[in-house]
Amino acid sequence: MSTGDQTLRETPRILKGQKALVTGANSGIGKATAIGLGRAGADVVVNYVAGAQEAEAVVEEIKSHGVRAYAHEADVSREDQVVAMVDRMVEEFGTIDIMVANAGLQRDAAVTEMTVAQWQKVLDVNLTGQFLCAREATKEFLRRGVVPEVSRSAGKIVCMSSVHQIIPWAGHVNYASSKGGVLMMMQTLAQELAPQGIRVNAVAPGAIRTPINKDAWDTPEAEKALLQLIPYRRVGDPEDIANAVTVLASDLMDYVVGTTLYVDGGMTLFPGFATGG
Repeated sequence: MSTGDQTLRETPRILKGQKALVTGANSGIGKATAIGLGRAGADVVVNYVAGAQEAEAVVEEIKSHGVRAYAHEADVSREDQVVAMVDRMVEEFGTIDIMVANAGLQRDAAVTEMTVAQWQKVLDVNLTGQFLCAREATKEFLRRGVVPEVSRSAGKIVCMSSVHQIIPWAGHVNYASSKGGVLMMMQTLAQELAPQGIRVNAVAPGAIRTPINKDAWDTPEAEKALLQLIPYRRVGDPEDIANAVTVLASDLMDYVVGTTLYVDGGMTLFPGFATGG
């Protein structure tokens, strides 16, 4: 059992009675986060764009913790689909308390080889998709307002970013640009919405064992090279991110607004300078 998984299993039901939506939740970080929120007591909508069978398996695991869950297929880059997804959640669960804008993808290429389609697809999903999810959740937060017996805030938005919101990444200019955009979008939304009792924050993972980056850790040689970038000397697990999102979305973090929580084993500490540069 990983360190992250052990911590997650001990999480108390700090989100009891709350309603959460996690995008891109049928695999990787999104899957672990959706399950973690359910384990903490939240009812959860499992969004996916492909992989219905995997999404239903996540739903069943969430339900095993005594909460409600269902899967919803939607492309977060499509405005009409995001609107319909949140509308259905409000109809089925009554409201939304937590939006975790996690869905993301990569379309890697050197800048001279990158097509406009590759650039636009990543921006559409990773940045515009998060904006649409945040916008629709905010409408419901403002309509409902604060319900003190549920949460001290009117709503929580957690944007899934990356260490590459501040670390340049050659060969991934579309991805790094999208995550840099997430940073400023999150901070601007936090500034705008805090007076209405809405908390907007971000979680920025470092190297995590997920299918999207399997080539970076799947062999001993690749993992050894990767660990040179991680002062803590282990690759993260999806549960490490789930733990961070769960606590950040709870009232334990009620005074945390407009902050990025880096969950990266120290990757943003410039490890190349550890021996003096």
